[in-house]
Amino acid sequence: MDFANIYAQGFARVAARVLPITPADPAANAAAIIEDVKRLANQGVCLAVYPELCITGATCADLFRQPALLDATEDAIAALAGASSNLLPLVIVGAPVRWLNRVYDCAVVVQGGEVRAVVPKSYPTAGERRWFAPGDDVCDWVPLSGGAPFACNQVIRVSDIPGLVIGVEVGQDMDAPIPPHARMALNGATVLVAIGAQPADTGSDDAQLLSALAEATRCGTAFVYAGAGWGESSTDTAWDGHAFITERDSLLDESVGFTAEPSGVIADVDLRGLTTSRLRDDIIDNNLTTISRDTQHQHYSRFTMTNSNIEIIAASPHSEDGVCPEIPTGDIGLLRPVDRYPFVPVDPRDLERHCERAYQIQVTALARRLSAVGPSSKAVVGVSGGLDSTNALLVAVGAMDYLGRPHSDVLGITLPGFATSDGTKSNAWALMQAVGVTAEELDIRPAARQMLADLGHAEDVYDVTFENVQAGLRTDYLFRAANQRGGLVVGTGDLSEGALGWCTFGVGDHMSHYNVNAGCPKTLIQHQIRWVLGEGMFPGAEAALRAILDQEISPELVPGAALQSSESAVGPYPLNDFFLAHMMAGEAPSRIAYLAWQAWRDVDDGDWPPDCSRVAYDLATIKSWLGRFYGRFFASQFKRSVSVDGPQVLPVSLSPRGGWAMPSDITPAVWLQELAAVPD
Repeated sequence: MDFANIYAQGFARVAARVLPITPADPAANAAAIIEDVKRLANQGVCLAVYPELCITGATCADLFRQPALLDATEDAIAALAGASSNLLPLVIVGAPVRWLNRVYDCAVVVQGGEVRAVVPKSYPTAGERRWFAPGDDVCDWVPLSGGAPFACNQVIRVSDIPGLVIGVEVGQDMDAPIPPHARMALNGATVLVAIGAQPADTGSDDAQLLSALAEATRCGTAFVYAGAGWGESSTDTAWDGHAFITERDSLLDESVGFTAEPSGVIADVDLRGLTTSRLRDDIIDNNLTTISRDTQHQHYSRFTMTNSNIEIIAASPHSEDGVCPEIPTGDIGLLRPVDRYPFVPVDPRDLERHCERAYQIQVTALARRLSAVGPSSKAVVGVSGGLDSTNALLVAVGAMDYLGRPHSDVLGITLPGFATSDGTKSNAWALMQAVGVTAEELDIRPAARQMLADLGHAEDVYDVTFENVQAGLRTDYLFRAANQRGGLVVGTGDLSEGALGWCTFGVGDHMSHYNVNAGCPKTLIQHQIRWVLGEGMFPGAEAALRAILDQEISPELVPGAALQSSESAVGPYPLNDFFLAHMMAGEAPSRIAYLAWQAWRDVDDGDWPPDCSRVAYDLATIKSWLGRFYGRFFASQFKRSVSVDGPQVLPVSLSPRGGWAMPSDITPAVWLQELAAVPD
């Protein structure tokens, strides 16, 4: 496997381009496109998209029906097809095409020395019908530069780039109530291409982009758009040359517009991510209708992009030989950001809303559970002075506010053990007092010494028994306190710990009456506490909250001079949360390693959410921790299978009642074997 190569990793480099055009001069426009495609080929681009009617210009009006212009257009397309024989990209241009006494506004697909497909505009506007016939009923073979399938709703599958299935539409077809791209997506298209020539107004760019984002999200695809720009007639209109590339609900790149120079955008589309997501979400397959299935068989084009015979399969049988260069190999870079923190937005405004929503979900869920148990039920929280118990305590206080009850109905209990530090204990007390809960301290050390003695276990042997005696006693005290005080135990274990199994089975942060943190990963909890600080919700708690955020994450179960570090045992939580997000999205181990390498290999590259540490990890380190992640994740399923109720906060969930499901006795051998192929 060419590990560093984007195509080997399931990406495809695509471009939406806008060149200055010369109206009514197809030869000049085709020559400019040819030179531009040569530059794109050197950058590893496999798909180049140009605007609607870019071969002639979109403002030729009645000239569209002049044979001289149509003859010149056919010659220009032939020249473009010929020039493409030694170039990688599949090229999509807009041109008027005549056929059977009609002229159609078309997208012409060129690659490998041939015209591969011609897609007519299905629904010309009332004004455009003066020159162009509607193409929604066309299914034929047009003898354009040797001949090509001529039909709307075509799906073009590039065999040598797995997952690259292209659907093409023209102009305002993308705005139809049932647009062609919806049918193409149902028939397997992963990259939807729209070529446009819409005059600019104050809202046109936003409307195009918002529509594409909505449609790409709904269809589970990428969307590539190129609109007409400089050179078009300004008799009554202006042209902004808008171009963008989206992927589902994300904007990969967008052009500046309103420039007289060649412009556009280039981005790497995640084909493997798109196809993998469809395996997990069957709504597209379920939405297939009889009509769309019929269309799938009627309008279909497929070809390969290697130095071999090129096979065309379409509505009318036809095949010819052709030659084109191979897909680029080696590391050509990745032209898209990879979020280091997939559970934490980068933009501060998005992050603030994200944390607020997460807090509201946890608060309302706990409030509902408390009200179901009884109107006077108390919330019992074991407060260690660490991140998770702090968040649980803040949520419990918020639930009491939601129910209109006093904070004193939250019982906060700190339970110091053999390794509890003065710092965490004082933070726990300061926090409980600042938020006004009923605070208590129960020292578990006498009971722990008695249990160790009863077991015949030395008090200075710091093994798993020594640790779990303390964890178990804390849970026993909390449950009995809940029985005694008429409350329920609020769990503290988070999503990251559930994935890693970093909890003691049946006790500690694994078991409770209701776990408010079950849907929150560690990286998000850190930012939720920062959000609480920023909102000024608990004025007397700022110092304690800042101290809790600044301390190293530790279970504090083993005494000694060195602090017991959770991340030294299970790995950095930011990496583990990255692994978890991509594993649950269906990514293979080698690809997760590649994505993590792209995200984490350079400390100066990329954006981070506020207050995230600037660190870097090399591929060998990432591979090592990823292997440990898989080992722990598979080995810990038995803990997740009996996890208690708790609210889902993110689109992913480890709940056995509706989230992640797998047998408890499966080994990760296949996943580790695949990961082993990743170079160190």
